[in-house]
Amino acid sequence: MGTELKVVISGTPVETNQARERGTETPKSPFATASPIVTKSIASMQGYLEEVGHFTRIDPQEAWLPITESRNGNAYYAAFHTLSSGIGVQALLLPLAFATLGWAGGIVSLTTAFAWQLYTLWLLIQLHESVPSGTRYSRYLRLSVAAFGDKLGKVMALFPTMYLSGGTCVTLVMIGGGTMRLFFRTICETAAREFNPLTTTEWYLVFTCSAIVLAQLPNLNSIAGVSLVGTITAITYCTTIWVVSLTKERPIEVSYGAPEAKSDVDRVCDILNALGIIAFAFRGHNLVLEIQGTMPSSLKRPSRLPMWRGVRVSYVVIAMCLFPLAIVGYWAYGNLIPTSGGGMLKAMYKYHGHDTSKVILGLTSLFVVINCLTSFQIYAMPVFDNLEFRYTSKMSKPCPWWLRRGIRIFFGCLVFFIAVALPFLPNLAGLIGGIALPVTLAYPCFMWIVMKKPQRYGAMWCLNWALGCLGMILSVLLVIGAIWTIVRLGIEVHFFKPE
Repeated sequence: MGTELKVVISGTPVETNQARERGTETPKSPFATASPIVTKSIASMQGYLEEVGHFTRIDPQEAWLPITESRNGNAYYAAFHTLSSGIGVQALLLPLAFATLGWAGGIVSLTTAFAWQLYTLWLLIQLHESVPSGTRYSRYLRLSVAAFGDKLGKVMALFPTMYLSGGTCVTLVMIGGGTMRLFFRTICETAAREFNPLTTTEWYLVFTCSAIVLAQLPNLNSIAGVSLVGTITAITYCTTIWVVSLTKERPIEVSYGAPEAKSDVDRVCDILNALGIIAFAFRGHNLVLEIQGTMPSSLKRPSRLPMWRGVRVSYVVIAMCLFPLAIVGYWAYGNLIPTSGGGMLKAMYKYHGHDTSKVILGLTSLFVVINCLTSFQIYAMPVFDNLEFRYTSKMSKPCPWWLRRGIRIFFGCLVFFIAVALPFLPNLAGLIGGIALPVTLAYPCFMWIVMKKPQRYGAMWCLNWALGCLGMILSVLLVIGAIWTIVRLGIEVHFFKPE
């Protein structure tokens, strides 16, 4: 009676007070004499617990949705997806921002935005997994709700993330369809003169149908190869454009002075609009958590490690594309950069189309089209996921194959309709950048403070509060500046008349 027992789970002997008093040999643990089957089961369970580290909450609904349906991603997949979403046709507008900001202002702004968004990207990667609760936030909206509450989180994140995904897909239809038309005119110049060419709307339809066919791939991991192709084509056409612009003779009328403004207010708004264009070039944060959600994770091998490796490599490549494109583009064309259309691509055709090989021009256009098709897939995936989430939440079962196909066809038709109805949307790059800026530069900082609870007035606390508040203020200013510039300069609004 009253005998004290001390049991050590790791398999060490069981000691008793009586045994110590008698000085006799301590008996072995009953686990040591268990049958081989029991021993093997215990070892397997112990290994499993060491592997997972903490009990991750597994939601069966996750296996029904396109983003988390497959969890066999790796650092290579992360790099492909990040590059595909991080390099795109929006980068071709960067010299337009330099035309307003000048050499020093443009380089400083581009470098600051690059470093700032890379830091907030690191924050999101760290916030993906909540160790105490064992929850993985594989969607930006879920993390926003966890940080700011159900109502406020949805208000802050739902519209910007869905707007970024849907709005980007609409822009891709416009640019991809328009570049298809340009490619046909370049390669098949004789046929374009002799036969009635397709209209812009018909080219939009050709692009949309191609994108819908490619969108039938089931989940985010299944489009890793598509993202790889998109990455290769993006790097190729970005490099080709700035190399051609650098090696060819500059236009005689090129100038580098800031555009004249009627008042100081107009000048400030022009600067803010240029900053919005730079912010728009760094969109893609709404996809980071989704990409990381495709990876397996455990305490020994958390998903943040391969994700960060993939992101670091991808952002080195992104910097090698964006900085030369912006600097060389401004050097080559100055204030002559077209304010609409394909930016640098349109400038290259306009000023060097006569002295550049048609093969180079045609391949550049083809690569832009392919990149638009591949980027469409990764930006559309959160929309597919959100629509299927509504169905699976209500019906408590996965979407049937016909419904999944129907959702993707419906979304393709919707973005095609918007692209035809509102063909002036690409001219709103500064406004779009201002609206999307909090998702990229501000919200992750506030999420870190709320969820990680750093020491009050410590370095991380002060840094994130400063960057978060600055990002929100900058977002408001960018939206105001973009609206002011649009009202002052005006844009050609023509509904259902794409050019």
